[in-house]
Amino acid sequence: MAEERRRVTDAESFARVAKATPAQVADLTRFLELLTAWNENMNLVGPATLPDFWNRHAWDSAQLIRLAPDALTWADLGAGAGFPGLVLAILGKDRPGFHVHLVESMTKRCRFLSELVADLGLAATVHNARAESLTLAVDVVTARACAPLHRLFGYARSYLAMDAQGLFLKGQDVVADMTEAARYWEYEADVVPSLSDSGGRIVRVKRLGRARKV
Repeated sequence: MAEERRRVTDAESFARVAKATPAQVADLTRFLELLTAWNENMNLVGPATLPDFWNRHAWDSAQLIRLAPDALTWADLGAGAGFPGLVLAILGKDRPGFHVHLVESMTKRCRFLSELVADLGLAATVHNARAESLTLAVDVVTARACAPLHRLFGYARSYLAMDAQGLFLKGQDVVADMTEAARYWEYEADVVPSLSDSGGRIVRVKRLGRARKV
């Protein structure tokens, strides 16, 4: 894992570890161009993170496919700048039945997501809505930098209740985050080390039970 983290430094190394095709790399390069342009007027990502796009954003998102290689339908909650949702949509673009639901409550960000979906011809739907207001049957529900787990579980509850697997990108404080979530929810999950960040973790939720009274 550490070796793969060191190797992702640009488009070429991303293509190697993510097994991305030239067409997918071209789409991701276009994504980076549009993200950079929109980011000048909107706070989509920290400007300092753009030079590390291929590792911090693209590879961080793409690694989720390894954890659910057969999944065809995804819901990305708090989709924001499109991580991981747009990256997943690009990598699944030519797979029959592949579709990503990009759920975002901020209208300005939805305009950005919609432009990317149209520009790249992605199999994705942008939902300008709060995650908990939707009922979508998907194989996987995911989120990155959206909320602490105890709140995120509330947003994802309806998706998980319909047998979706949860894959949530988190930081190194994941143990405290999971402990706090256990005060509010009964759940079953494990933790997978991130391939893009030595301090990153992916919380893989297998079951979310009823909410606890706190």
